[in-house]
Amino acid sequence: MTGQKDVEALTEDEARAELARLAQAIVQADAAYHQKDAPEISDAAYDALKQRNAAIETRFPDLKRADSPSERVGAAPVEGFAKVRHERRMLSLGNAFAAEEVAEFDARIRRYLGLSDDAPLAYTAEPKIDGLSLSLRYENGELIQAATRGDGGTGENVTANARTIDDIPTRLEGAPDVLEVRGEVYMAHADFEALNARQEAAGEKRFANPRNAAAGSLRQLDSAVTARRPLKFFAYGWGVLSAPLADTQMGALQRLKTLGFVINPLTELCDGPDRLLAHYAEIEQRRATLGYDIDGVVYKVNDLALQDRLGFRSTTPRWAIAHKFPAELAWTRLERIEIQVGRTGALSPVARLTPVTVGGVVVSNATLHNEDYIAGRDARGQQIRDGKDIREGDWVQVYRAGDVIPKVADVDLSKRPDDARPYAFPTVCPECGSEAIREEGDAARRCSGGLICPAQAVEKLKHFVSRGAFDIEGLGAKQVEAFYRDDTLAIREPADIFTLQARDAANLAKLKNRDGWGEKSAANLFAAIDARRTIPLDRLIFALGIRHVGESAADLLARNYRTWQAFETAMTAARVGEGPEWEYLLSIDGVGAVMAESVVTTFHQAAERASIDRLVEHLTVEEAAPRGQVDSPVAGKTVVFTGTLEKMTRAEAKARAEALGAKVSGSVSKKTDLVIAGPGAGSKGKKAAELGVEIIDEDAWLRLIGAA
Repeated sequence: MTGQKDVEALTEDEARAELARLAQAIVQADAAYHQKDAPEISDAAYDALKQRNAAIETRFPDLKRADSPSERVGAAPVEGFAKVRHERRMLSLGNAFAAEEVAEFDARIRRYLGLSDDAPLAYTAEPKIDGLSLSLRYENGELIQAATRGDGGTGENVTANARTIDDIPTRLEGAPDVLEVRGEVYMAHADFEALNARQEAAGEKRFANPRNAAAGSLRQLDSAVTARRPLKFFAYGWGVLSAPLADTQMGALQRLKTLGFVINPLTELCDGPDRLLAHYAEIEQRRATLGYDIDGVVYKVNDLALQDRLGFRSTTPRWAIAHKFPAELAWTRLERIEIQVGRTGALSPVARLTPVTVGGVVVSNATLHNEDYIAGRDARGQQIRDGKDIREGDWVQVYRAGDVIPKVADVDLSKRPDDARPYAFPTVCPECGSEAIREEGDAARRCSGGLICPAQAVEKLKHFVSRGAFDIEGLGAKQVEAFYRDDTLAIREPADIFTLQARDAANLAKLKNRDGWGEKSAANLFAAIDARRTIPLDRLIFALGIRHVGESAADLLARNYRTWQAFETAMTAARVGEGPEWEYLLSIDGVGAVMAESVVTTFHQAAERASIDRLVEHLTVEEAAPRGQVDSPVAGKTVVFTGTLEKMTRAEAKARAEALGAKVSGSVSKKTDLVIAGPGAGSKGKKAAELGVEIIDEDAWLRLIGAA
């Protein structure tokens, strides 16, 4: 049996391959948990994936992928509910799994704030409810809107359903004029069992677990159904406020309690890591008797002024962390290995398992990541610690974690059938027969068929119409597959979508007369397509399906280039490894050489570029907003910090500058607008002086941004 290779022992190539594997597994998980309310693996196993991803990114920051799981929250909202844009993003939490990580969380905060080891620093600790996050907006004391978290930026409007939950007040007395309360909708164990008994008696499907039952109940299109479901609500935080609730986290929770909300009675004020861990142990011991599901304990800095200073990373607050409980595992038989071909041509192996229940959810599939993971050896034939030597017929141990497709964690060699043979990974594409090539340093074997491979073409089209991209209602995965196979109304590339109505008008066999369509559904599809002829720049870039460019990277590119014309012109002029356009692309914080090469190469491949040009002819591309605050004195400027900062840490200075719309660079160049130099500025200060770049000290910087 083999285990995962330690992060510290990974080579750069192994780290790159591992990040690709983790990104694929986590994105599949997010969709299952947040969109389908049908988790397939345990929260702890999912958290282990995220933890390993973060550890590798910390050791190899230059390898961080554009579609990194550390840049995402949840999954896009499903269709059926009106969408709500959160005024203040609903972020997820970073995770800790061991006592050492809790101590490091405390130490990291102290370093960021410049606090000594013995300076007082209090935290709150409360159970982490395993339910569905909900945001409640009150104006002048009236509940006007309730929304799910969704992808963190956009959720689903479930106001009518939230009003049916007894724990949610519809009117408040003495609240701020604007108050956004955040918390968790859940279902108690006793209520869950009673609900399943009623489901069974009515001949309906039982729910897998309380979390699924709560999420499915809250997201009913008929609020009368929600009203019949025994949902509860714990308040744990807030979003937008017109006036502060208190000076501390604990004080704010008590204020919410006086307003009529239920807060968890096990929430406690702790004076440091030792007390946090002690309270964690107390809650873990009581876990089975609480009467509702929890999956860990959440720690938050108590002082709200310090929370403001600490701020946020891209998807998580710096001032909070979730200390999770251990993973759940199960053993089952691997019946066969199947290969799926993705939009980038990657051949992804999937384990088909004898169904097994893990943590209340039936698991029948698991990711096998890549051929090295299956073989247990790398491309050079050397044993790798993360490889499993997995064979059809094996008994395998499976993780189950929150959202993601499960992972095969281990193999029981003592139960291996005598006739089991090493799995022969295919060297040709199972979809089109083209050679499947594995490039140097790439963990995946990829079909070389490109646009002639139907699996790649279909997956690219599915990606193009997905929610994070063009989000065309009525044109989902099944419709894309059908149109791709259609000889008369074929959609073989994105531009074909925008000529569909014209081609249908000229066709004797109208879409409205075909199986599965009618006059209204066809008209609705054409209207949905027309609605997407005007598209934001970031959505267009993401929709192109460029390898290594996820939603966050697309947004990053859009906010730096602002217009399609500027982006297209720059990518056309750029040459890999040389020239000002290439240098500028690489200078964008968050864009590495791998992503940059992928973007530039896409625009220089004749067939791909022609397809993009045909698409853009049908579109009006909206200009992107600049990053950060647009009206600050440093918005749009490139700044460099050098030397020793005395009023704040370097991390805090960088975060504040970016929040004000500045671009923080690590080196001085002709494009640098401002250098903030502390004692010991050294070579950067000298170079700035040589280039005539303005240099100011830390006090002048604080006065400039209004923070002196």
